[in-house]
Amino acid sequence: MEDTQKINGLLFAKMLRAGGANLRAHVSEINDINVFPIPDGDTGDNMLLTFIGGVSAARNEYTSISDAARSASDGMLLSARGNSGVILSQIFEGLADGLEGVDEADNEALIRAFKEGVRHSYNAVMEPTEGTMLTVFRLACEYVSCGTFDAPAAMLRDFLGEAGRALEKTPDMLPVLKRAGVVDSGGAGLVYIFEGMLGALDGGVTFEDIAPVSVQESEIDVDLFTEDSILEYGYCTELLLRLQRCKTDIDNFELSPLTEYLNGIGDSVVAFKTGSIVKIHIHTATPGEVLAYCQQYGEFLKVKIENMSLQHNNVSLGKVATDAKPDSERKAFGVVAVASGDGIKQLFKERGADVIVDGGQSMNPSAEDFLEAFREVNADTVYVLPNNGNIILAARQAAGLYKDSDIRVIESHTVGDGYAALSMLNFESGDADLIEDELNSAMEGVITAQVSKSVRSTEDVHAGEYIGFVGKDILTAKESRFDAACDTLDKLSAKGFDICILIRGRETDAEEAALIENHIVSNYPGREVYIIDGMQEIYDYIIILE
Repeated sequence: MEDTQKINGLLFAKMLRAGGANLRAHVSEINDINVFPIPDGDTGDNMLLTFIGGVSAARNEYTSISDAARSASDGMLLSARGNSGVILSQIFEGLADGLEGVDEADNEALIRAFKEGVRHSYNAVMEPTEGTMLTVFRLACEYVSCGTFDAPAAMLRDFLGEAGRALEKTPDMLPVLKRAGVVDSGGAGLVYIFEGMLGALDGGVTFEDIAPVSVQESEIDVDLFTEDSILEYGYCTELLLRLQRCKTDIDNFELSPLTEYLNGIGDSVVAFKTGSIVKIHIHTATPGEVLAYCQQYGEFLKVKIENMSLQHNNVSLGKVATDAKPDSERKAFGVVAVASGDGIKQLFKERGADVIVDGGQSMNPSAEDFLEAFREVNADTVYVLPNNGNIILAARQAAGLYKDSDIRVIESHTVGDGYAALSMLNFESGDADLIEDELNSAMEGVITAQVSKSVRSTEDVHAGEYIGFVGKDILTAKESRFDAACDTLDKLSAKGFDICILIRGRETDAEEAALIENHIVSNYPGREVYIIDGMQEIYDYIIILE
Protein backbone atom coordinates (compact mmCIF):
# COMPACT_ATOMS: atom_id res chain seq x y z
CA MET A 1 0.00 0.00 0.00
CA GLU A 2 3.07 2.23 -0.44
CA ASP A 3 1.37 4.37 -3.08
CA THR A 4 -1.91 4.83 -1.18
CA GLN A 5 -2.81 8.48 -1.69
CA LYS A 6 -5.61 8.70 0.87
CA ILE A 7 -6.57 6.94 4.09
CA ASN A 8 -10.19 6.01 4.69
CA GLY A 9 -11.85 4.76 7.87
CA LEU A 10 -11.26 1.08 7.20
CA LEU A 11 -7.54 1.58 6.65
CA PHE A 12 -7.25 3.92 9.64
CA ALA A 13 -8.85 1.30 11.90
CA LYS A 14 -6.38 -1.28 10.60
CA MET A 15 -3.51 1.14 11.32
CA LEU A 16 -4.76 1.66 14.86
CA ARG A 17 -4.88 -2.06 15.53
CA ALA A 18 -1.35 -2.47 14.22
CA GLY A 19 -0.18 0.47 16.32
CA GLY A 20 -1.76 -1.02 19.40
CA ALA A 21 -0.25 -4.43 18.73
CA ASN A 22 3.22 -2.93 18.29
CA LEU A 23 2.80 -0.98 21.53
CA ARG A 24 1.76 -4.15 23.32
CA ALA A 25 4.84 -5.97 22.02
CA HIS A 26 7.07 -3.35 23.65
CA VAL A 27 5.03 -2.52 26.78
CA SER A 28 7.49 -4.17 29.20
CA GLU A 29 10.36 -2.30 27.60
CA ILE A 30 8.50 1.00 28.06
CA ASN A 31 7.66 0.18 31.67
CA ASP A 32 11.34 -0.49 32.32
CA ILE A 33 12.29 3.04 31.24
CA ASN A 34 12.05 4.13 34.84
CA VAL A 35 13.73 7.22 36.24
CA PHE A 36 13.07 6.21 39.86
CA PRO A 37 14.35 2.98 41.49
CA ILE A 38 11.02 1.67 42.82
CA PRO A 39 8.22 -0.19 40.99
CA ASP A 40 6.51 2.87 39.50
CA GLY A 41 7.20 2.27 35.83
CA ASP A 42 3.69 1.88 34.46
CA THR A 43 3.82 4.21 31.46
CA GLY A 44 3.57 1.33 29.00
CA ASP A 45 0.58 -0.18 30.78
CA ASN A 46 -1.21 3.16 30.95
CA MET A 47 -0.63 3.90 27.27
CA LEU A 48 -1.68 0.40 26.20
CA LEU A 49 -4.89 0.37 28.25
CA THR A 50 -5.74 3.84 26.92
CA PHE A 51 -5.04 2.87 23.32
CA ILE A 52 -6.99 -0.38 23.61
CA GLY A 53 -10.05 1.73 24.36
CA GLY A 54 -9.61 3.50 21.05
CA VAL A 55 -8.85 0.35 19.07
CA SER A 56 -11.93 -1.37 20.46
CA ALA A 57 -14.17 1.59 19.57
CA ALA A 58 -12.84 2.01 16.01
CA ARG A 59 -13.74 -1.36 14.62
CA ASN A 60 -13.55 -2.23 10.93
CA GLU A 61 -16.93 -0.78 10.02
CA TYR A 62 -16.27 2.90 9.36
CA THR A 63 -15.64 3.89 5.76
CA SER A 64 -15.05 7.52 6.74
CA ILE A 65 -11.79 8.36 8.52
CA SER A 66 -13.68 11.10 10.33
CA ASP A 67 -15.98 8.52 11.95
CA ALA A 68 -13.17 6.09 12.70
CA ALA A 69 -10.97 8.78 14.25
CA ARG A 70 -13.83 10.17 16.34
CA SER A 71 -14.78 6.73 17.67
CA ALA A 72 -11.16 5.96 18.50
CA SER A 73 -10.83 9.28 20.28
CA ASP A 74 -13.99 8.70 22.33
CA GLY A 75 -12.71 5.30 23.38
CA MET A 76 -9.35 6.70 24.43
CA LEU A 77 -10.88 9.61 26.34
CA LEU A 78 -12.84 7.19 28.52
CA SER A 79 -10.01 4.67 28.88
CA ALA A 80 -7.27 7.23 29.56
CA ARG A 81 -5.21 6.59 32.69
CA GLY A 82 -2.00 8.11 33.96
CA ASN A 83 -0.47 11.28 32.57
CA SER A 84 0.87 9.44 29.53
CA GLY A 85 -2.54 7.94 28.74
CA VAL A 86 -4.34 11.25 29.07
CA ILE A 87 -1.83 13.00 26.80
CA LEU A 88 -2.13 10.15 24.29
CA SER A 89 -5.92 10.45 24.31
CA GLN A 90 -5.68 14.19 23.73
CA ILE A 91 -3.34 13.69 20.77
CA PHE A 92 -5.96 11.47 19.14
CA GLU A 93 -8.77 13.83 20.19
CA GLY A 94 -6.93 16.50 18.24
CA LEU A 95 -6.53 14.15 15.27
CA ALA A 96 -10.28 13.51 15.36
CA ASP A 97 -11.03 17.24 15.42
CA GLY A 98 -8.65 17.86 12.54
CA LEU A 99 -10.25 15.07 10.49
CA GLU A 100 -13.83 16.11 11.22
CA GLY A 101 -15.95 15.78 8.08
CA VAL A 102 -13.13 14.13 6.07
CA ASP A 103 -13.99 10.84 4.37
CA GLU A 104 -10.50 10.12 3.02
CA ALA A 105 -7.42 11.93 4.34
CA ASP A 106 -4.51 12.95 2.14
CA ASN A 107 -1.18 14.31 3.36
CA GLU A 108 -2.54 17.81 3.80
CA ALA A 109 -5.47 16.62 5.91
CA LEU A 110 -3.24 14.39 8.03
CA ILE A 111 -0.74 17.15 8.75
CA ARG A 112 -3.59 19.49 9.66
CA ALA A 113 -4.91 16.85 12.04
CA PHE A 114 -1.44 16.35 13.56
CA LYS A 115 -1.28 20.06 14.33
CA GLU A 116 -4.60 19.77 16.16
CA GLY A 117 -3.13 16.86 18.09
CA VAL A 118 -0.26 19.07 19.23
CA ARG A 119 -2.65 21.81 20.32
CA HIS A 120 -4.96 19.48 22.25
CA SER A 121 -2.16 17.64 24.03
CA TYR A 122 -0.38 20.79 25.15
CA ASN A 123 -3.65 22.32 26.35
CA ALA A 124 -4.32 19.22 28.48
CA VAL A 125 -1.30 19.96 30.69
CA MET A 126 -1.29 23.09 32.85
CA GLU A 127 2.51 23.36 32.76
CA PRO A 128 3.82 21.36 29.77
CA THR A 129 7.29 19.91 30.30
CA GLU A 130 9.64 19.71 27.34
CA GLY A 131 11.59 16.51 26.95
CA THR A 132 8.45 14.39 27.18
CA MET A 133 6.10 12.74 24.68
CA LEU A 134 4.64 16.20 24.07
CA THR A 135 7.98 17.32 22.64
CA VAL A 136 8.46 14.17 20.59
CA PHE A 137 5.08 14.55 18.92
CA ARG A 138 5.38 18.31 18.41
CA LEU A 139 8.84 18.22 16.81
CA ALA A 140 7.83 15.39 14.48
CA CYS A 141 4.69 17.29 13.44
CA GLU A 142 6.64 20.49 12.81
CA TYR A 143 9.15 18.58 10.71
CA VAL A 144 6.60 17.05 8.32
CA SER A 145 4.67 20.32 8.15
CA CYS A 146 7.59 21.75 6.20
CA GLY A 147 7.91 18.85 3.77
CA THR A 148 6.38 17.68 0.51
CA PHE A 149 5.34 14.06 0.16
CA ASP A 150 3.89 11.92 -2.61
CA ALA A 151 1.87 9.68 -0.25
CA PRO A 152 0.86 9.35 3.44
CA ALA A 153 3.34 6.49 3.93
CA ALA A 154 6.24 8.74 2.95
CA MET A 155 4.98 11.44 5.28
CA LEU A 156 4.63 9.04 8.22
CA ARG A 157 8.11 7.65 7.53
CA ASP A 158 9.61 11.12 7.84
CA PHE A 159 7.41 11.79 10.87
CA LEU A 160 8.82 8.69 12.57
CA GLY A 161 12.38 9.55 11.64
CA GLU A 162 12.09 12.94 13.33
CA ALA A 163 10.18 11.46 16.29
CA GLY A 164 13.06 9.04 16.84
CA ARG A 165 15.61 11.84 16.70
CA ALA A 166 13.52 13.91 19.12
CA LEU A 167 13.22 10.94 21.47
CA GLU A 168 17.00 10.54 21.59
CA LYS A 169 17.32 14.23 22.55
CA THR A 170 14.86 14.04 25.48
CA PRO A 171 17.63 13.38 28.06
CA ASP A 172 19.25 16.67 27.03
CA MET A 173 15.97 18.48 27.66
CA LEU A 174 15.02 16.88 30.97
CA PRO A 175 17.75 16.51 33.63
CA VAL A 176 15.96 13.67 35.44
CA LEU A 177 16.20 11.57 32.26
CA LYS A 178 19.87 12.47 31.89
CA ARG A 179 20.65 11.35 35.44
CA ALA A 180 18.83 8.06 34.95
CA GLY A 181 20.41 7.48 31.54
CA VAL A 182 17.09 6.89 29.76
CA VAL A 183 14.88 8.50 27.15
CA ASP A 184 11.28 9.57 27.85
CA SER A 185 9.07 6.51 28.22
CA GLY A 186 5.92 8.19 26.89
CA GLY A 187 7.78 9.38 23.81
CA ALA A 188 9.06 5.85 23.25
CA GLY A 189 5.51 4.50 23.47
CA LEU A 190 4.34 7.06 20.92
CA VAL A 191 7.07 6.03 18.48
CA TYR A 192 6.04 2.37 18.79
CA ILE A 193 2.40 3.26 18.09
CA PHE A 194 3.22 5.14 14.90
CA GLU A 195 5.71 2.46 13.84
CA GLY A 196 2.88 -0.06 13.91
CA MET A 197 0.53 2.30 12.10
CA LEU A 198 3.09 2.89 9.35
CA GLY A 199 3.69 -0.87 9.08
CA ALA A 200 0.01 -1.40 8.30
CA LEU A 201 0.02 1.48 5.82
CA ASP A 202 3.10 0.89 3.69
CA GLY A 203 2.86 -2.89 3.48
CA GLY A 204 6.11 -3.51 5.38
CA VAL A 205 4.00 -5.30 7.97
CA THR A 206 0.60 -6.62 7.00
CA PHE A 207 -2.27 -6.50 9.43
CA GLU A 208 -2.45 -10.27 9.53
CA ASP A 209 1.18 -10.38 10.74
CA ILE A 210 0.26 -8.48 13.89
CA ALA A 211 -1.92 -10.12 16.49
CA PRO A 212 -4.99 -7.97 17.14
CA VAL A 213 -5.17 -6.13 20.43
CA SER A 214 -7.84 -7.57 22.69
CA VAL A 215 -9.18 -6.88 26.15
CA GLN A 216 -9.22 -9.76 28.58
CA GLU A 217 -12.67 -10.20 30.09
CA SER A 218 -12.69 -11.36 33.69
CA GLU A 219 -14.47 -14.61 34.36
CA ILE A 220 -17.61 -14.47 36.48
CA ASP A 221 -19.11 -17.32 38.45
CA VAL A 222 -22.57 -17.87 36.94
CA ASP A 223 -23.49 -20.20 39.81
CA LEU A 224 -23.75 -17.13 42.04
CA PHE A 225 -27.11 -16.32 40.38
CA THR A 226 -29.22 -19.48 40.38
CA GLU A 227 -32.76 -20.48 39.38
CA ASP A 228 -33.96 -19.33 42.80
CA SER A 229 -32.14 -15.99 42.89
CA ILE A 230 -33.96 -12.66 42.79
CA LEU A 231 -32.81 -9.77 40.61
CA GLU A 232 -32.16 -7.26 43.40
CA TYR A 233 -29.78 -4.83 41.74
CA GLY A 234 -30.96 -4.74 38.13
CA TYR A 235 -28.69 -4.47 35.11
CA CYS A 236 -25.78 -2.16 34.45
CA THR A 237 -26.54 -1.14 30.88
CA GLU A 238 -24.01 0.70 28.72
CA LEU A 239 -24.25 1.48 25.03
CA LEU A 240 -22.81 3.52 22.21
CA LEU A 241 -25.57 4.85 20.00
CA ARG A 242 -24.82 6.18 16.52
CA LEU A 243 -27.45 8.78 15.69
CA GLN A 244 -28.97 8.28 12.24
CA ARG A 245 -29.97 11.15 9.96
CA CYS A 246 -32.99 9.19 8.80
CA LYS A 247 -34.26 9.07 12.40
CA THR A 248 -33.31 12.39 13.97
CA ASP A 249 -31.78 15.82 13.40
CA ILE A 250 -28.22 15.07 14.55
CA ASP A 251 -27.00 18.66 14.63
CA ASN A 252 -29.87 19.80 16.86
CA PHE A 253 -30.21 16.62 18.89
CA GLU A 254 -30.93 17.35 22.56
CA LEU A 255 -30.07 14.90 25.33
CA SER A 256 -32.66 16.18 27.84
CA PRO A 257 -35.68 14.18 26.56
CA LEU A 258 -33.53 11.05 26.47
CA THR A 259 -32.14 11.49 29.99
CA GLU A 260 -35.58 12.38 31.33
CA TYR A 261 -36.98 9.11 29.99
CA LEU A 262 -34.02 7.08 31.27
CA ASN A 263 -34.31 8.56 34.75
CA GLY A 264 -37.91 7.38 34.75
CA ILE A 265 -36.95 3.72 34.26
CA GLY A 266 -33.63 3.57 36.12
CA ASP A 267 -30.93 5.45 38.01
CA SER A 268 -27.23 6.32 37.87
CA VAL A 269 -27.95 7.77 34.43
CA VAL A 270 -25.14 9.39 32.47
CA ALA A 271 -25.42 10.38 28.83
CA PHE A 272 -23.19 12.56 26.72
CA LYS A 273 -22.93 13.27 23.01
CA THR A 274 -19.76 13.50 20.93
CA GLY A 275 -20.41 14.19 17.28
CA SER A 276 -23.07 11.72 16.19
CA ILE A 277 -22.34 9.20 18.97
CA VAL A 278 -24.19 9.11 22.29
CA LYS A 279 -22.62 7.24 25.21
CA ILE A 280 -25.20 6.03 27.76
CA HIS A 281 -24.91 4.39 31.17
CA ILE A 282 -27.92 3.39 33.31
CA HIS A 283 -28.84 0.97 36.10
CA THR A 284 -32.25 -0.49 35.31
CA ALA A 285 -34.38 -3.59 35.76
CA THR A 286 -35.64 -3.28 32.17
CA PRO A 287 -32.74 -2.86 29.74
CA GLY A 288 -35.00 -3.84 26.85
CA GLU A 289 -36.95 -0.62 27.32
CA VAL A 290 -33.69 1.35 27.16
CA LEU A 291 -32.74 -0.27 23.86
CA ALA A 292 -36.19 0.16 22.34
CA TYR A 293 -36.36 3.83 23.27
CA CYS A 294 -32.86 4.67 22.10
CA GLN A 295 -33.30 2.90 18.79
CA GLN A 296 -35.79 5.54 17.67
CA TYR A 297 -32.79 7.88 17.35
CA GLY A 298 -30.20 5.61 15.77
CA GLU A 299 -28.46 2.25 15.80
CA PHE A 300 -26.12 0.65 18.31
CA LEU A 301 -22.36 0.44 17.90
CA LYS A 302 -21.88 -1.40 21.17
CA VAL A 303 -24.16 -2.71 23.91
CA LYS A 304 -23.12 -4.15 27.28
CA ILE A 305 -25.65 -5.45 29.81
CA GLU A 306 -24.41 -6.94 33.08
CA ASN A 307 -26.40 -8.49 35.91
CA MET A 308 -25.48 -6.37 38.95
CA SER A 309 -26.86 -8.94 41.37
CA LEU A 310 -24.37 -11.43 39.93
CA GLN A 311 -21.60 -8.83 40.17
CA HIS A 312 -22.57 -8.05 43.75
CA ASN A 313 -22.56 -11.72 44.74
CA ASN A 314 -19.17 -12.09 43.11
CA VAL A 315 -17.87 -9.35 45.43
CA SER A 316 -16.32 -7.63 42.47
CA LEU A 317 -17.87 -4.28 41.69
CA GLY A 318 -15.15 -3.17 39.33
CA LYS A 319 -12.79 -0.35 40.17
CA VAL A 320 -15.12 1.53 42.46
CA ALA A 321 -15.68 0.54 46.06
CA THR A 322 -18.56 2.36 47.72
CA ASP A 323 -21.17 2.14 50.42
CA ALA A 324 -23.57 4.30 48.41
CA LYS A 325 -26.80 2.78 47.15
CA PRO A 326 -27.64 3.15 43.46
CA ASP A 327 -30.95 4.73 44.42
CA SER A 328 -29.54 7.06 47.10
CA GLU A 329 -31.03 10.53 47.32
CA ARG A 330 -29.09 13.30 45.66
CA LYS A 331 -27.12 15.43 48.09
CA ALA A 332 -25.40 18.79 47.94
CA PHE A 333 -21.78 17.67 48.35
CA GLY A 334 -19.80 14.48 47.94
CA VAL A 335 -16.19 13.28 47.87
CA VAL A 336 -14.38 10.81 45.62
CA ALA A 337 -10.93 9.69 46.75
CA VAL A 338 -8.36 7.41 45.15
CA ALA A 339 -6.68 4.90 47.43
CA SER A 340 -4.87 1.57 47.40
CA GLY A 341 -4.73 -0.78 50.38
CA ASP A 342 -7.75 -1.85 52.41
CA GLY A 343 -6.58 0.00 55.51
CA ILE A 344 -6.11 3.29 53.68
CA LYS A 345 -9.46 2.90 51.93
CA GLN A 346 -11.19 2.36 55.25
CA LEU A 347 -9.38 5.36 56.74
CA PHE A 348 -10.55 7.60 53.91
CA LYS A 349 -14.13 6.36 54.24
CA GLU A 350 -14.07 7.11 57.95
CA ARG A 351 -12.80 10.60 57.17
CA GLY A 352 -15.71 11.35 54.87
CA ALA A 353 -15.00 9.99 51.38
CA ASP A 354 -18.24 8.75 49.81
CA VAL A 355 -16.64 6.64 47.07
CA ILE A 356 -13.17 5.14 46.91
CA VAL A 357 -11.67 4.59 43.47
CA ASP A 358 -9.22 1.73 43.67
CA GLY A 359 -5.86 2.91 42.43
CA GLY A 360 -2.51 4.45 43.15
CA GLN A 361 1.11 3.92 42.15
CA SER A 362 1.40 1.47 39.23
CA MET A 363 -2.39 1.08 39.24
CA ASN A 364 -3.83 4.27 37.79
CA PRO A 365 -7.63 4.44 37.36
CA SER A 366 -9.12 5.47 34.03
CA ALA A 367 -11.32 8.45 33.28
CA GLU A 368 -14.26 6.05 33.02
CA ASP A 369 -13.53 4.74 36.52
CA PHE A 370 -13.95 8.31 37.75
CA LEU A 371 -17.18 8.72 35.78
CA GLU A 372 -18.60 5.66 37.52
CA ALA A 373 -17.58 7.13 40.88
CA PHE A 374 -19.23 10.47 40.10
CA ARG A 375 -22.47 8.66 39.30
CA GLU A 376 -22.30 6.76 42.58
CA VAL A 377 -21.78 9.89 44.67
CA ASN A 378 -24.92 11.50 43.20
CA ALA A 379 -24.15 15.01 44.48
CA ASP A 380 -24.49 18.53 43.10
CA THR A 381 -20.81 19.25 43.81
CA VAL A 382 -18.21 16.49 43.93
CA TYR A 383 -14.69 17.01 45.26
CA VAL A 384 -12.08 14.62 43.87
CA LEU A 385 -8.86 13.66 45.67
CA PRO A 386 -6.55 11.84 43.19
CA ASN A 387 -3.79 11.43 45.83
CA ASN A 388 -1.17 10.77 43.16
CA GLY A 389 0.44 13.14 40.67
CA ASN A 390 -0.01 10.63 37.86
CA ILE A 391 -3.77 10.45 38.38
CA ILE A 392 -4.68 14.14 38.40
CA LEU A 393 -4.95 14.47 34.60
CA ALA A 394 -7.32 11.49 34.31
CA ALA A 395 -9.48 12.97 37.07
CA ARG A 396 -9.57 16.30 35.24
CA GLN A 397 -10.43 14.61 31.96
CA ALA A 398 -13.34 12.79 33.59
CA ALA A 399 -14.48 16.03 35.21
CA GLY A 400 -14.67 17.63 31.77
CA LEU A 401 -16.77 14.75 30.43
CA TYR A 402 -19.26 14.65 33.31
CA LYS A 403 -22.16 17.10 33.07
CA ASP A 404 -24.54 16.11 35.87
CA SER A 405 -22.46 17.54 38.73
CA ASP A 406 -19.99 20.31 39.44
CA ILE A 407 -16.76 18.29 39.63
CA ARG A 408 -13.83 19.91 41.44
CA VAL A 409 -10.46 18.16 41.31
CA ILE A 410 -8.36 18.93 44.38
CA GLU A 411 -4.73 18.47 43.36
CA SER A 412 -3.66 16.07 46.10
CA HIS A 413 -0.38 14.48 45.02
CA THR A 414 -0.01 12.01 47.89
CA VAL A 415 -1.95 9.95 50.40
CA GLY A 416 -0.83 12.48 53.01
CA ASP A 417 -2.39 15.34 51.04
CA GLY A 418 -5.66 13.42 50.78
CA TYR A 419 -5.67 12.52 54.47
CA ALA A 420 -5.03 16.15 55.48
CA ALA A 421 -7.79 17.43 53.20
CA LEU A 422 -10.32 14.91 54.50
CA SER A 423 -9.36 15.75 58.08
CA MET A 424 -10.60 19.29 57.49
CA LEU A 425 -13.68 18.30 55.50
CA ASN A 426 -16.68 20.39 56.55
CA PHE A 427 -19.80 21.03 54.45
CA GLU A 428 -21.61 23.19 57.03
CA SER A 429 -20.98 26.47 55.19
CA GLY A 430 -22.81 25.21 52.10
CA ASP A 431 -20.40 27.32 50.02
CA ALA A 432 -18.74 25.15 47.34
CA ASP A 433 -15.91 27.65 46.72
CA LEU A 434 -15.14 28.02 50.42
CA ILE A 435 -15.08 24.25 50.89
CA GLU A 436 -12.66 23.90 47.98
CA ASP A 437 -10.39 26.58 49.45
CA GLU A 438 -10.43 24.83 52.83
CA LEU A 439 -9.47 21.49 51.27
CA ASN A 440 -6.56 23.10 49.43
CA SER A 441 -5.44 24.99 52.54
CA ALA A 442 -5.50 21.81 54.62
CA MET A 443 -2.80 20.29 52.41
CA GLU A 444 -0.37 23.18 52.91
CA GLY A 445 2.63 22.30 55.03
CA VAL A 446 1.94 18.56 54.99
CA ILE A 447 4.93 16.35 54.15
CA THR A 448 4.49 12.80 52.90
CA ALA A 449 7.47 10.47 52.72
CA GLN A 450 7.60 6.87 51.55
CA VAL A 451 9.88 3.97 52.27
CA SER A 452 10.25 1.32 49.57
CA LYS A 453 12.70 -1.27 48.34
CA SER A 454 14.86 -0.28 45.39
CA VAL A 455 14.45 -2.51 42.35
CA ARG A 456 17.54 -1.27 40.50
CA SER A 457 20.82 0.48 41.15
CA THR A 458 21.49 4.15 40.48
CA GLU A 459 24.43 6.43 41.23
CA ASP A 460 23.38 6.68 44.90
CA VAL A 461 21.31 3.54 45.51
CA HIS A 462 22.02 -0.16 45.24
CA ALA A 463 19.30 -2.58 44.16
CA GLY A 464 17.74 -4.22 47.21
CA GLU A 465 18.33 -1.28 49.54
CA TYR A 466 15.43 0.44 51.24
CA ILE A 467 15.09 4.08 50.30
CA GLY A 468 13.23 6.89 52.01
CA PHE A 469 12.04 9.68 49.74
CA VAL A 470 9.73 12.67 49.36
CA GLY A 471 8.43 13.12 45.84
CA LYS A 472 11.43 12.24 43.66
CA ASP A 473 14.02 13.33 46.25
CA ILE A 474 15.77 10.36 47.85
CA LEU A 475 16.64 11.15 51.47
CA THR A 476 18.32 7.92 52.53
CA ALA A 477 19.24 4.41 51.43
CA LYS A 478 19.73 1.67 54.01
CA GLU A 479 20.08 -2.09 54.04
CA SER A 480 17.28 -2.48 56.59
CA ARG A 481 13.72 -1.22 56.31
CA PHE A 482 13.71 -0.11 59.95
CA ASP A 483 16.86 2.00 59.53
CA ALA A 484 15.48 3.57 56.36
CA ALA A 485 12.24 4.58 58.09
CA CYS A 486 14.01 6.04 61.13
CA ASP A 487 16.60 7.89 59.06
CA THR A 488 13.86 9.32 56.84
CA LEU A 489 12.15 10.72 59.95
CA ASP A 490 15.45 12.19 61.15
CA LYS A 491 16.22 13.75 57.77
CA LEU A 492 12.79 15.39 57.78
CA SER A 493 13.38 16.70 61.31
CA ALA A 494 10.15 15.33 62.73
CA LYS A 495 10.45 17.65 65.74
CA GLY A 496 9.14 20.47 63.56
CA PHE A 497 5.72 18.80 63.29
CA ASP A 498 2.94 18.11 65.75
CA ILE A 499 1.54 14.89 64.29
CA CYS A 500 3.24 11.86 62.77
CA ILE A 501 1.15 9.21 61.05
CA LEU A 502 2.90 5.97 60.11
CA ILE A 503 0.99 3.85 57.59
CA ARG A 504 2.51 0.41 57.29
CA GLY A 505 2.35 -1.67 54.13
CA ARG A 506 1.37 -5.25 53.41
CA GLU A 507 4.91 -6.62 53.80
CA THR A 508 5.56 -5.06 57.23
CA ASP A 509 4.62 -6.25 60.71
CA ALA A 510 3.26 -4.60 63.84
CA GLU A 511 6.44 -5.28 65.85
CA GLU A 512 8.65 -3.28 63.50
CA ALA A 513 6.11 -0.45 63.35
CA ALA A 514 6.13 -0.35 67.17
CA LEU A 515 9.92 0.00 67.15
CA ILE A 516 9.66 2.92 64.74
CA GLU A 517 7.05 4.48 67.02
CA ASN A 518 9.48 4.14 69.94
CA HIS A 519 12.12 5.91 67.86
CA ILE A 520 9.74 8.81 67.28
CA VAL A 521 8.64 9.03 70.91
CA SER A 522 12.22 8.85 72.21
CA ASN A 523 13.74 11.34 69.80
CA TYR A 524 10.82 13.68 69.27
CA PRO A 525 8.89 13.86 72.57
CA GLY A 526 5.52 15.56 72.53
CA ARG A 527 4.64 14.42 69.02
CA GLU A 528 1.33 12.67 68.50
CA VAL A 529 1.99 9.34 66.78
CA TYR A 530 -0.60 7.20 65.02
CA ILE A 531 0.10 3.77 63.51
CA ILE A 532 -2.24 2.61 60.74
CA ASP A 533 -2.24 -0.77 59.04
CA GLY A 534 -2.70 0.48 55.49
CA MET A 535 -2.05 -2.86 53.74
CA GLN A 536 -0.78 -0.98 50.68
CA GLU A 537 1.56 -2.44 48.05
CA ILE A 538 4.92 -0.96 46.94
CA TYR A 539 5.34 1.43 49.88
CA ASP A 540 6.47 -0.39 53.03
CA TYR A 541 5.78 2.76 55.01
CA ILE A 542 4.02 6.00 54.27
CA ILE A 543 4.99 8.74 56.73
CA ILE A 544 2.71 11.77 57.05
CA LEU A 545 3.94 14.78 59.02
CA GLU A 546 1.57 17.58 59.94
